Amino acid sequence: MAIVITLDIMLARRKMKSKELAAAIGITEANLSKLKSGHVKGVKLETLDRICAALECEPGDLLAWEPGADE
Repeated sequence: MAIVITLDIMLARRKMKSKELAAAIGITEANLSKLKSGHVKGVKLETLDRICAALECEPGDLLAWEPGADE
């Protein structure tokens, strides 16, 4: 997949732990871990909205496109 999830970078910038974010947005730490590692096929817009609200960021701050990343 050429879309790379940069959630871990934004968590570090906001000095927030995954556990705190998971609690704030109402998902399990396991699901958040899967999202951070890119082991998901998709993400609900509602979840993306909650993450952006909690981290005070834009969706583009959490996603990057890297050509050739899917090879």
